[in-house]
Amino acid sequence: MTTLPRVTGEAVARIEARDKVTGAASYAADHPLDGLTHAWPVTATVARGDITAIDDSEALRDPAVLAVLTHANAPRLADAGDPMVAVLRSPHVAHHGQIVALAVAETLEAARAAAGAVRVTYDEQPHDVVLTADRPGLYTPDEVNAGHPADRRRGDFDTAYAASEITVDAVYEVTPLHNHPMEPHAATAVWDGDTLTVFDSNQGSTVVRSTLAALFEVDEADVRVVSEHVGGGFGSKGTPRPHVALAALAAKAVGRPVRLALPRNRIAAVTGHRAPTIQRVRLGADADGHIDALAHETVTQTSTLTEFVEQASVSSRMMYASPHSLTTHRVARLDVPSPSWMRAPGECPGMFALESAMDELAVACGLDPVELRIRNEPPVEPDSGRPFSSRHLVDCLREGARRFGWHDRDPRPAVNRDGPLLIGSGVAASTYPVWVFPSHAEAYAGSDGRYEVRVNATDIGTGARTVLTQIAADALGVPLDLVRVSIGRGDLPAGSVAGGSSGTASWGWPVHKACADLRQRVSDAGGHVPDGGLFVRADTEQEAGGGTEYSRHAFGAQFAEVQVDTVTGEVRVRRMLGVFAAGHILNPRTARSQFIGGMTMGLGMALTEGSFLDPEFGDFTERDLASYHVAACADVPEIDVHWIDEDDPHLNPMGSKGIGEIGIVGAAAALANAVHHATGMRVRRLPIHPDTILLGL
Repeated sequence: MTTLPRVTGEAVARIEARDKVTGAASYAADHPLDGLTHAWPVTATVARGDITAIDDSEALRDPAVLAVLTHANAPRLADAGDPMVAVLRSPHVAHHGQIVALAVAETLEAARAAAGAVRVTYDEQPHDVVLTADRPGLYTPDEVNAGHPADRRRGDFDTAYAASEITVDAVYEVTPLHNHPMEPHAATAVWDGDTLTVFDSNQGSTVVRSTLAALFEVDEADVRVVSEHVGGGFGSKGTPRPHVALAALAAKAVGRPVRLALPRNRIAAVTGHRAPTIQRVRLGADADGHIDALAHETVTQTSTLTEFVEQASVSSRMMYASPHSLTTHRVARLDVPSPSWMRAPGECPGMFALESAMDELAVACGLDPVELRIRNEPPVEPDSGRPFSSRHLVDCLREGARRFGWHDRDPRPAVNRDGPLLIGSGVAASTYPVWVFPSHAEAYAGSDGRYEVRVNATDIGTGARTVLTQIAADALGVPLDLVRVSIGRGDLPAGSVAGGSSGTASWGWPVHKACADLRQRVSDAGGHVPDGGLFVRADTEQEAGGGTEYSRHAFGAQFAEVQVDTVTGEVRVRRMLGVFAAGHILNPRTARSQFIGGMTMGLGMALTEGSFLDPEFGDFTERDLASYHVAACADVPEIDVHWIDEDDPHLNPMGSKGIGEIGIVGAAAALANAVHHATGMRVRRLPIHPDTILLGL
């Protein structure tokens, strides 16, 4: 058999690229159905209370309006164990913007008008939506996200910190942040008897399928969820959201297909967001910058509906050598929308605080910030003592410094001026854990020499469909164009959610396993595939739980140069550079896009993205893309991305680590540190707005 060149590691263009740019790719709200109707939500205008009356008489006067569903008349849903999809079950209002009714009509315009005509009366109750570091009622959760313990203590932090020659004690704040994917949360649902088909925008149709089956008390085999193309999610589509339950509920109630696409200004309240954090970081070191004591204490919030705790202090447990360490999380349960997953939850805000504090420590010690990080490189994971499967942070820092021209800069702050502009540069490190979850796959060889691979993966714009085809082609030993990969349907072999930068590793492993087995079977048959074809199933239920004897993380170094206008206070980014160590890069083309996308999102976090919860109304004031400013093309300067190819045998057959999220981690800190170098002022609250700069200057 001829050995073909490997296609993993090659810059293969996206398989579905033409379909996307020509409009042939169908998203959740694109599927035509006979008799299709449309829905529009009615949302609560109070932050806490109970509904006492709903008047839908005016809405129902329009003959195009089919129904106004409320807690009083909607079909009763069973308990699926997820409060975010327990829609229209109770008159109680837990937060502003909660969906309290749904108008269904022949047209989208009629549904919107009907929703606007519904009058809801409330017994409004006092609400509490303000987070402070010293507020009463803060509690210690049993655990924080991803199953981490809320608190960890090593050594004697208090004694070691008090004895340190150099100390840093600072508080860093990140406001609420919103995912805002380009494709809004949308679903199109149709019932055929007891069989439900839903075209849904999500990051994992396997769990959506099981949730809908539980809600409507039907067999999972009678639920079909299709998510073949998804226009972004960033975590907000990682679990089922209210729209999909409402669309299915409405379709059942009116007996016709229903489409519900959440309006942009309603998304922030019902699809999750990054909770605000108040983080105190204390570092104690000797005069040479060696850290002896490290404390990272996070205060954050959750809702009264469910507990979701941003694990912001967790990265500080493993990032740098620190014999004495204290990391904690405290939570306030408030009358706010439920926070949830957002790109690199925990690591993103947590590393902003830690890496800003590291920059402050470097200044206090009179050390180069790159050198300080290198001096505190741990030989093993400090928190557990486990060896790292691979850790090339120092290589990333050194390579990044070389490419950026870091050592040519004058380390003194506020000395590099170009007219009214102050110029500065900053650096920060990045890390993100390696996650692998059990998944299943099937591989089929046809007698015509073609192959099909099936796995319920979800491509949320990352290029998953393409890289899985590359993995399959290599494992089969055949050209890329002979392989077809089917993804994005709940009736395919179960795949894990597209989250935690785990997708390629989790889905690629059973794909590789099934295809390698199939290749062997074809070989055993003398290269001849019978008329009925050959078929193989594989799963990683056993393998995915392995590797725990190692600490497995991706690492990176981010460098940034900014200019600060002393007249207007505006901060503009001149250039950014990221160097990453994330295992074997399977597709440089899509990987580069992911790294740049993450860094761009970090730029937005640092300079433009921020949200404020109005204490009087309990509502987010920035609810759309006109008021919540994501980075636009004009904000994104030259972004340069490189990586160090790691040979890590402790990961998966592809040797890959996740790359979707590490790009955002560290980017905001690098920019904030650059602002300090430019101006001499330290900004510890994001985003960095011009008024903050002008007050500081």
